[in-house]
Amino acid sequence: MSADLVEYTLRGRVAVIRFANPPVNSLGLALRRALAAALERMSGDAAIDAAVLVGANGTFSGGADIKEFGAPEAFMGPSLWSLNSMLDESTKPVVAAIEGVALGGGFELALSCHHRVALSSAKVGLPEVKLGLLPGAGGTQRLPRIIGIEGAINVMLGGEPAPVGLFAKSPLFDAIVDADLITAACGIAEKSAAAVAAGQPLRRIRDAKIREPDLEGLLQFARNTAKTAFKDYPAPLAIIDCIQAAATKSFEEGIAEEQRLFKGLFLTDVSAALRHVFFAERAASRVDGLPKNAAVRTVESVAIIGAGTMGTGIAINFLNAGIRTYLLEVGKEALDRGVERIRATYDGQLKKGKLDAGKLAQRMALLVPTLDYAGIASADLVIEAVFEDMAVKEKVFATLDATVKQGAILATNTSTLDVDRIAAVTRRPADVIGLHFFSPANVMRLLEVVRGAKTAPDVLATAMALAKKIRKTAVVSGVCDGFIGNRMINQYSAQALAMIDEGASPQQIDAAIEKFGFAMGPFRMSDLAGNDIGWHIRKRQYAEGKISTPAVIADALCELGRFGQKTGAGWYDYKPGDRTAHPSSVVGKLIDEKRAAAGRPIRKLESREIIERLVFALVNEGARILEEKIAQRASDIDMVYLTGYGFPIWRGGPMRYADSVGIYDVVRRMRAYAALPGADTAFWTPAASLQRLAATGGSITGGAA
Repeated sequence: MSADLVEYTLRGRVAVIRFANPPVNSLGLALRRALAAALERMSGDAAIDAAVLVGANGTFSGGADIKEFGAPEAFMGPSLWSLNSMLDESTKPVVAAIEGVALGGGFELALSCHHRVALSSAKVGLPEVKLGLLPGAGGTQRLPRIIGIEGAINVMLGGEPAPVGLFAKSPLFDAIVDADLITAACGIAEKSAAAVAAGQPLRRIRDAKIREPDLEGLLQFARNTAKTAFKDYPAPLAIIDCIQAAATKSFEEGIAEEQRLFKGLFLTDVSAALRHVFFAERAASRVDGLPKNAAVRTVESVAIIGAGTMGTGIAINFLNAGIRTYLLEVGKEALDRGVERIRATYDGQLKKGKLDAGKLAQRMALLVPTLDYAGIASADLVIEAVFEDMAVKEKVFATLDATVKQGAILATNTSTLDVDRIAAVTRRPADVIGLHFFSPANVMRLLEVVRGAKTAPDVLATAMALAKKIRKTAVVSGVCDGFIGNRMINQYSAQALAMIDEGASPQQIDAAIEKFGFAMGPFRMSDLAGNDIGWHIRKRQYAEGKISTPAVIADALCELGRFGQKTGAGWYDYKPGDRTAHPSSVVGKLIDEKRAAAGRPIRKLESREIIERLVFALVNEGARILEEKIAQRASDIDMVYLTGYGFPIWRGGPMRYADSVGIYDVVRRMRAYAALPGADTAFWTPAASLQRLAATGGSITGGAA
C-alpha cells in the first residue's frame, strides 16, 4: 500500500481510509492497488469492525482515470469492478464519506459501499454518457436499485453532477450533514457493525429488488425520448437496455450485460470522438511558451467600447462574473439602447426562472454607462467592439493609448483584421491582444485569443485566466486574416458558393450538411449572421488582392439588400417574427441569371460531394493553419469548430473527422475535386502535411489531443 496514495488511520475500531490522487482523486491503477491493499488490511484485522472511505483534498473522486482508456493500465488488476466486488464481499461494513464530488467510477465506488454519508454541498453523478459510454463498474445495476428506474435514467442520460439534496428522500444516503463528515460516517459505521454483530445481514444495494409497476411503459417512453434527443448517440439506448437488465435479471446477469455493452460502446467512433473532445478542451488551455504558473495582471474592471449587439453581449459575460463593467458609446441614444438590451436580456432570464431579482440588481449595479473615454481611464482591461474597419479600429486604439492608464490590457474583438497593425498605432503593443467573441457573445462558448507578435506573456496568461472566469472555451490563435475560425469558414463558404455556380441550390447544400450534423448549413448561417458582414469582408479582400474570383451571386444578393433575417430576406425569405427559412423565388431567379451569364455547364451534385467539399475544405485550410503555426495543435482547431461553428460534437471536429475517414482517403478525394472542371486547383492541392500523413498512414490529431 502506497502511503502517499492512501492514509490508513483508526478511530476506535473503525479504519478511516483516506485516498488521494490529485487533483480529483481519479481511480488510476496505482490508486486502485493501494485501495485494494487497504481494504484487505481492514478485512484481515480482527481489531477493526468497519471502515470509512473518504477522498483527500475536499473531494471524494472524479472517477476513472480517462488517460488510461485504451492503455494497458485500464485492463490491469485490480479493476474498479474488482474493487467494487471486494466491497460486495466484505463481511465488515464500509461507509463512503462524500464531499466535493463523487462522479463516474467514484460514484460507482460509493454505490458499492454498504452506507453513504455526504456533506450537503457535495454532488454526485454518472457523466459517462458525455464520453459516448455507460457506467461500466456496476452503476447501471446499482443506481436503479437504490433510487428507482426514472431517477436512474435521469442521472445517467443527463450526465450532469446533481446536488446530494435531490436524493434526500431516497435511501441513497444514510445521512446528509453540514459538517463533521468523518464523525457522522464513523457513527454510521459503528452502528452498522453493531447490527452485524447482532446477526443482521449487511445491506448491499446489489441485493435490492426493483419494483416498477409499469416497467415496459416507462422504458419505452425513455427509449422514444432518447431516440429523439440523442439520435446520433448510441450510449443512451444502451444505458436504458442495462437498466432493463437490472430490473429483469439477476445482478450477475445485469453486470455481464453492462460489461458487454460498455465494450461495444468503447469501440464506436462516437465514443472515440467524444473522448478526443474531452482531451481537446483541456489541451486548449495549455499555451506554448507560457509556464503553468505564469504571472497574470489584476483585472477588477473592464471597459467595452461599443454598445451594439456584440458589445453588450461581451459586457454581459463580465457582469455575470461579478466584474465592474464600463460601457462606452459616442452617442446617448446608442448607449441607452445598449443598456436597455442588457436589461432586457436579464429580464428574459428572470421570467424563465434562470435569474432572481437580487442577482439581476447586483449585475446591473456593476454596469457603468459612459459617453467619455475619460470615464474608462482606470479600467484594467478595455475591449473594443466597434465596426469591422481598420481605420475605425486604429482611431479607437490611438485614443485608448492616449487616455487609458498604463498597465491596462487593450483588446480588439476583430474577427478578421491584423491585430499587429492595430497594436502598432499604440506606444504599448505588448499590452495589445485579440479577444474574438462569437455572437451572441453572452451565449457562445468560444473565445479566440489572438496572440500578437509583441503581446506580452502576462497579457496572454491574463486573457486565458479571464476566459475561464467568464466560462469561455479559449483557443489561442496567431495573427492572420480571419484567425483560425473565420479563415477556415472563408474556404467552406467559397465551396458552398462554387457549388451554387455548378448547379446546387442553397437549400440542397444546407440540407446535406445539416444531415451530416451541422447545426446550420452555410446559407442559413449566413442569413443569421448577416450577409452584409461577409460582403464587407470580401470587398476588403478584393481590394487587397486576396480573392481572385469574385463571389458574383453572393455580391449580387447583397446589392439587392438581402442581408438575411434582419432584413426579412437573404438566401431565403422570412416572415415577420418567424425565423423559418423559406426557399426564395427571387434568389432562384438570380442564380439562374448569373449562371446563364457565366455560360457554365450545370450538373447535379450528390450529397456526398456537397458534404466532402464543405468539410474537406475546412480540413485542408486547417492543415495549412497548423503548418503556419497559427494554431498550436489540431485539437484546438476542433474546439474552435465545435464551440463556435456548430460542427457536430459526436464527430469530434473537422480534424478528428478527417482522421476517422483516413487521411489517405481525404487526400484522394481532394485530388478528385481538384480535377473537376473549373475547380480551384490551387486550393484543392492537399496541404503538405496531409500529403505526408497520407503517405505514412499518420493521424493529424495524433490519436489524442
